[in-house]
Amino acid sequence: MLILGIESASLTASAALLSDDTLIAEYTTNFKKTHSETLLPMIDEIFRMTGKDVSELSAVAVSQGPGSFTGLRIGASLAKGLALPSDLPIIPVPTIDAIAYGAFGADAVICPLMDARRMEVYSGLYSFDGERFIVHEGACARPLPEQIAAAEALAEKLGKPVLYLGDGLPVFIDEIRRLMRCPSLFAPAHTRCQRGGAVAALGAKLYSEGVFESCLTFQPLYLRKSQAEQERERKGL
Repeated sequence: MLILGIESASLTASAALLSDDTLIAEYTTNFKKTHSETLLPMIDEIFRMTGKDVSELSAVAVSQGPGSFTGLRIGASLAKGLALPSDLPIIPVPTIDAIAYGAFGADAVICPLMDARRMEVYSGLYSFDGERFIVHEGACARPLPEQIAAAEALAEKLGKPVLYLGDGLPVFIDEIRRLMRCPSLFAPAHTRCQRGGAVAALGAKLYSEGVFESCLTFQPLYLRKSQAEQERERKGL
């Protein structure tokens, strides 16, 4: 089984290739370039370096959202373009779930954070019971103080610290330190951000559980309306 993982939900652009249970390639950038500039060259380089071909893929796993509207659309378009010629299945991988899955084995309540603007975060609550990945609360958009309170309530119930990670962590770390009331951990830089490898690995798990769909039906998950849509509604259009 060969799965390509694509991550484009935020500033981080990442692609990875998973062969059965082995991550054989991963390419990640977290810099100010658009995904339309970076993702396709990354994927091309991954196939060139590994000697694999798109025709060998079993499925394409793509970060479904929430996140940047533009980034998610670029990732979705790329996944569909790669999947369509061979009618490959697309595995929709919730972005927040994939961030948490990257902390596999952590003995903590895992709280990924992405900056949703307007003083809100995209987040969720997760933990591991041995190898079992537990989703206590899937992706949501809410004010940071509410999410910290929810994470700490679950941590108190489970008797664990809270592990914060995600590319929103540097944005909110000072505020988290001000608000936190229970033991908390902050993921270091190399385990903090979104990764194509995590998308591919969680995608393989979902694929084995029968969670995939046609490239014709796959749609990104936005959670809320775009700024343009909200502005049009505000003006009564």
